[in-house]
Amino acid sequence: MPNADTRVAVPAGERQYHIGLGPGELADYILLPGDQDRVERVASRFDSVERTHRHREFASATGLYRGQRVSCVSTGIGTDNVEIVIAEILALVERPTLIRIGSCGALQPGIELGDLVISTGSVRLETTTNWFVHEGYPAVADHEAVLALIEAAAGLGYRHHLGITATAPGFYGAQARPIPQLPIRYPDLADELTRQGVLNFEMEASAVLVLGGLGGARAGVVCAVYANRRTGEFVEGEQQARAEAAAIDTGLESLTILAELDRQKSKAGAAHWRPSLWSPS
Repeated sequence: MPNADTRVAVPAGERQYHIGLGPGELADYILLPGDQDRVERVASRFDSVERTHRHREFASATGLYRGQRVSCVSTGIGTDNVEIVIAEILALVERPTLIRIGSCGALQPGIELGDLVISTGSVRLETTTNWFVHEGYPAVADHEAVLALIEAAAGLGYRHHLGITATAPGFYGAQARPIPQLPIRYPDLADELTRQGVLNFEMEASAVLVLGGLGGARAGVVCAVYANRRTGEFVEGEQQARAEAAAIDTGLESLTILAELDRQKSKAGAAHWRPSLWSPS
């Protein structure tokens, strides 16, 4: 049967066109890595795996982690891919929790390779979100997600930093990386953002925060530092594996914390979590 709205030029049906998932196949608590191979490494930490799936560049896994049903769905690189994934998740899950676990380049002194950056918001250098909101609309992380990520990183003993991220629409010119064969318009962009106190550069956060928030989701972002834009250093080998593991572990732990916050809110009849509701289990 055709879609009622002829502008929706995808096949009608319950299974989503790009991520290939149907109703009931995703949990309410979802990690969003960019790298599809990272999904397998997330799932390896599950107590049990309910299902895995791969369609196009979108890999997914659902299972139990410390008794909590969770999912992981890769977004691929860039905000245009994030738009697809979040739109299709929102078609399947009402008010999901979305935590991006990614990588980034550090802009500020004192942020070292392998550290974590937890985003309170993001500078929208990309244009994907402009198709949904005004250019001045802020990309802001959900306060519960931020608190859960801080608690998770601190509890696991990972060095972490809190602040504003910049989301670029590309890796090279859009992040002021010189390209010998191509001109770039804003060679001083990284320095300008550093002066403005922005902590890190990456390529997906603002879309996760804006589109997740618009769709009623609770959204947050944690990224492992793979590059130091001040020194030109880049993680390699075992150091990169440890940095990725820190982001994965922090993301998974944050989901269990958020699930517990939800239980405590429900018990108190509260719409929003506040510190006075906390009762460690």
